[in-house]
Amino acid sequence: MAKAKQINEIAVLERDPLLAVVPVEVVDEMKKSFIEYSMSVITSRALPDVRDGLKPVHRRILYAMYKMGLNPGGRFTKSAKIVGEVLGKYHPHGDTSVYDAMVGLAQIFSTRYPLVSGQGNFGSPDGDSAAAYRYTEAKMSRVAEILMRDIEKATVDFNPNFDGTEKEPRVLPSAVPTLLLNGVLGIAVGMATSIPPHNAGEVIDATVHLIDNPKATTEDLLEFVKGPDFPTGAIAYNKDDITRAYTTGRGGVTVRGEAVIENGKAGKTEIIITSTPYRVNRANLIIKIADLVNDKKLKGVRDIRDESTKDTRIVIEVRNGFIPEKILNFIYKHTELQSNFNYNMTALVDGVPETLSLRDMLHHFIEHRFDVVRRRTEYDLAVARARAYILEGLKIALDHIDEVIKIIRASKDTDTAKTNLMIKFKFTEIQATAILDMRLQRLAGLERQKVIDELAEKMKLIKSLESLLESKTKMKNVIREEILVMRDLIADERRTKIMKKPLGILSDEDLVPDTEMVCMMSADGYIKRTDPSEYRAQKRGGVGVGDLDTKNDDVITHTIVGSTHSDILFFTDRGRVYSVKMYDIPEGRKSTKGKAIQSLLPVTSTERVTSILEVPKDTKNNATGLSLMLVTAQGVTKRTDIAHVTNLRKSGIAIIDLDNGDELLSADVVTDKDEILLVSREAQSIRFAVSEVRVMGRAAGGVKAMTLKNDRIVACAKISDQNKKGELLVVSTHGYGKKTELKEYKVQGRGGSGVGTLNVTDKTGVLVGAAVVVPEDIELIAMSSKGQVVRTALDQIPTLGRTTQGVRIMKLRDGDTLAGLALL
Repeated sequence: MAKAKQINEIAVLERDPLLAVVPVEVVDEMKKSFIEYSMSVITSRALPDVRDGLKPVHRRILYAMYKMGLNPGGRFTKSAKIVGEVLGKYHPHGDTSVYDAMVGLAQIFSTRYPLVSGQGNFGSPDGDSAAAYRYTEAKMSRVAEILMRDIEKATVDFNPNFDGTEKEPRVLPSAVPTLLLNGVLGIAVGMATSIPPHNAGEVIDATVHLIDNPKATTEDLLEFVKGPDFPTGAIAYNKDDITRAYTTGRGGVTVRGEAVIENGKAGKTEIIITSTPYRVNRANLIIKIADLVNDKKLKGVRDIRDESTKDTRIVIEVRNGFIPEKILNFIYKHTELQSNFNYNMTALVDGVPETLSLRDMLHHFIEHRFDVVRRRTEYDLAVARARAYILEGLKIALDHIDEVIKIIRASKDTDTAKTNLMIKFKFTEIQATAILDMRLQRLAGLERQKVIDELAEKMKLIKSLESLLESKTKMKNVIREEILVMRDLIADERRTKIMKKPLGILSDEDLVPDTEMVCMMSADGYIKRTDPSEYRAQKRGGVGVGDLDTKNDDVITHTIVGSTHSDILFFTDRGRVYSVKMYDIPEGRKSTKGKAIQSLLPVTSTERVTSILEVPKDTKNNATGLSLMLVTAQGVTKRTDIAHVTNLRKSGIAIIDLDNGDELLSADVVTDKDEILLVSREAQSIRFAVSEVRVMGRAAGGVKAMTLKNDRIVACAKISDQNKKGELLVVSTHGYGKKTELKEYKVQGRGGSGVGTLNVTDKTGVLVGAAVVVPEDIELIAMSSKGQVVRTALDQIPTLGRTTQGVRIMKLRDGDTLAGLALL
């Protein structure tokens, strides 16, 4: 069977040797075929030519429009007709690929300097597709006309088209460096290109500088080219990254959309996004932001609206109490509103892909312009010489017109006349034909002078063109002047802002102004922070203004004043501590209720916040020698390392081991040189040195600070070098208060019963709070249990002895009591 098959194959080969079967290794054939395919994609589809900055499909589209006469000042033509012309004559691929390429050249948000003027729906930055090509119309733009300039003067080489019926240019003359002006994005096989668009004025200025200074470096040219200039605007960051990308041809540049924060109607705060990074789909960006809000990853956004028309305008409405800078920073971090543009400046140089620097690109363009201008000059010179040659023959004929007429009349036909003229006057066939075609009107005197003048003009032009070809300096000046003319035609203002400093995602703290805020919390756990300016200063004894919108059975329990950058520590009655930044506490006006503490901290339902402490930023960064002093309601104190409460995890930690029935009352940051002053509900006080309490472990209990009899501690004040000459301010439940000099409170050992600090009566009520004040403290904020607040200058509160009852500092309504105080 096998032998018969072999005999049959031999018979076939004898009949037709072309049918011979050549053994080929599959691996070798695959390698060869894939390499050929790859090179075809690289050179004929995906990568641009460094000279005109165009891929083959773009070049063919523009040339087809040029041949169709679709000039910028002319009429629009159906896109379907253009696509058909390109497919039928130059680009034997799908109609979709051709139309999509043409649409990209027309989109003002995709192409910095559009090469196609479109009429109809050509898509949008929201990702909307262009209308079908039967509905849209197009023609060349002014920039495309600049690319085509002088193509009819044999300035570039032409190749046969795919079927040999037409000719197409291998490259366009391109009077401007389009590769940099519009950039390009292309993916080939095993390589890609990604070049951003640039500002025409800057690129042309850099080109002129390189023409004048051939030894200029990329760094020199970057004095003119500041960076990318995207059609969608935005901001590009980091001058160092930009320099690296243009020097090596590779690198990444951070691009961020522009946004502003505005106060809208009815006091609403809005984030307005006015530009997006290049090639970012605007609709997808909005969807991504909405998804972050719906997934509760982005808090504080009330509404998102797209109010974009021709210009981008995305409105993000911020809820009251949230910091818009933080929300915007989160959007930058988690969406494409901030992204990287990665440079890969690869283009074809003499048909070979190369990664180029900025200088390389401009150098190759200038060389291309030298070639174009030389070939154009040679073409113009050939035309001028041909015309001068004919004019020389006409001049001779006019000088001997009578004899020329006689020869023509004596000839039996045109060919004979042509031959006779050539014999008599040594004319060439071209000259003789031109004489025979000459009209009789040329015999007039003025017409004869026109021939003489035109000949002189042509001879002058020939001399000028010959001089241009002989001098590289003159040719360089011509190129320079022509590109400067182009600058006047197409240069415009830069759209993308360039920032020199490197930019990462900013921390929340970088975005929040470091200002003083009042933080207050109710017994039911509602918390907020408020600008102190909300509270109008009043005279001592005023009724105050309304603040936290509490429920009837809710009361204010804690009020502190601190920096927005501070860590706020929340200590609970269970001896646990939690931490949150002041700026993370929702901001509200004096009349708003605030947010539940559970929305900020993972406190349990059985825990109650009993003390709030501010740890300033500089304290956390310099914790050496500092400790945390804790005091319980039953008069127990403990000192522990401050490091235990810095950088707390979200779940919090236990900070003291409490006895049954006791609860943690207060905490403060102290040093060994400080003193502690405790004040009880029944107006007893004790002052002792911090050094009397040794530093203990985090989970340890404490030692006795004050002996109590049917009493409890209500306040703990720290006395340091800064406030030793200050005064103790005390306030009672019925709105009475006073100041007493600290020197009246002698330092004694811990554990004693202390001394009296206020004459407690039915009129004054028991003590509710105390604080050490110094002259730098300007005002007191006192708050009642029902939410009334009075802001009073401290100098209006008198300084009295320890055993006096004080004066009324706040007039309380029936059933209301003073709940707490804070100092400004």
